[in-house]
Amino acid sequence: MARRRRTVAQHARLRSPHPFSQLLKLVAVGVVVVVVATLSTVAYAAYDLTASFTREAVAVENPIAVPPDIGEIEGGVNLLVVGIDECEDDLKELLGDRCDGADSDTQLNDVTILLHISEEPRRVTVVSFPRDLMFTAPGCARTDGGRWDGGFTQINELYSIGGLSCVMTAVSDMSGQQIPFGAMVTFGGVIDVTSAIGGVEVCLANPMVDRNTGIDWPAGPRTIQGVEALQFLRTRYGVGGSDLARVSNQQQYMSRLARTLVSEEVLTDAGKLYRLASTGLRSVTPTETLTNPMTLVQIALAVRDVPFEDIVFVQYPSVPASFNANRVEPDEDAAQVLWDALAANQPIEVTGEVGADAGVVEVVPDPVPGTDPSEAPVPTDDPSAEEPVVEAGEVDPRTGKVALPTSITGSSAAQQTCSAGTG
Repeated sequence: MARRRRTVAQHARLRSPHPFSQLLKLVAVGVVVVVVATLSTVAYAAYDLTASFTREAVAVENPIAVPPDIGEIEGGVNLLVVGIDECEDDLKELLGDRCDGADSDTQLNDVTILLHISEEPRRVTVVSFPRDLMFTAPGCARTDGGRWDGGFTQINELYSIGGLSCVMTAVSDMSGQQIPFGAMVTFGGVIDVTSAIGGVEVCLANPMVDRNTGIDWPAGPRTIQGVEALQFLRTRYGVGGSDLARVSNQQQYMSRLARTLVSEEVLTDAGKLYRLASTGLRSVTPTETLTNPMTLVQIALAVRDVPFEDIVFVQYPSVPASFNANRVEPDEDAAQVLWDALAANQPIEVTGEVGADAGVVEVVPDPVPGTDPSEAPVPTDDPSAEEPVVEAGEVDPRTGKVALPTSITGSSAAQQTCSAGTG
């Protein structure tokens, strides 16, 4: 049966002269921006546009009761977003082998992101899970009406087993976090949103070449939309061949999308805002708990004053699988430090690299005019002035934040990253 496309499937501190810029700062947490920012705009301006969005909402297994005020949710607010590599008719040729074989009718959650908004004081943590992560998942209801008993599986196969609800159940079990909200979006939907705002400028530190996705781009800034946005999101050989590097590259795209959406070019253009809202509604499928416009507004308002250094992107820590060099398994000890910090409502500090497997590199902004970049603090021989050694899980006295293990890669929205490319 024919069906409409539906998803299942220089960071620096910015001034906020426009009232919408605070609301849309949530975009900095990634694809979820498509869900929250656009729908909040709709909630204020055109409530009737949400009719189809609500009709196709997903019921989840063992739903968590959501209070009228999200501030009453203990432990903070969690939203799971999955990106599906669905073989949509207009993308089959671009997706290549993925849409030619026996699995072409399946829908895989190749992007799985947990967005955590802490209790007061508000902070935002975005955890990306590698698509090749192998772990023991709990059972869930199957999409065909049966029951899956659970077992050792690859995380990106969960959507094909039990839909969004199954992915939410598994991530909740793995993280110990309650997840009341969820949303799904296809790569095609992300492309449509990118095109609706006139493209997103990404950064390539080196040339990027990937025959599998058709990329052959020179180094430097590049504004991508349409097909190029899909190529950039899917490339792994363009950033060295690692799926972990690809996740880091996707996080760079999310950050760049954030900067575009909070720019005056978008916020002062009523036409772009409306196109963004209507495109987002057509491209996103939410859980039933996420269809209340006021809930969307509350989620957006919850992060309006979060400073960029407290919006942190991290990749779920993993180790090479002992049985397959092309798969990874959870680094549970490292992950527990992250989950414990979130549960205790403590700010976190990334001590590892900005990206896994050198997929992205940090770019240091040019010095402020009138300052001397050669100036630095004068060293001292006073032992008491030496920098303290902070172990993973301990609070750094200099920042007041919990130091994550170095095996957890990531960056804050106050940092600027660029794709490392292929050299």
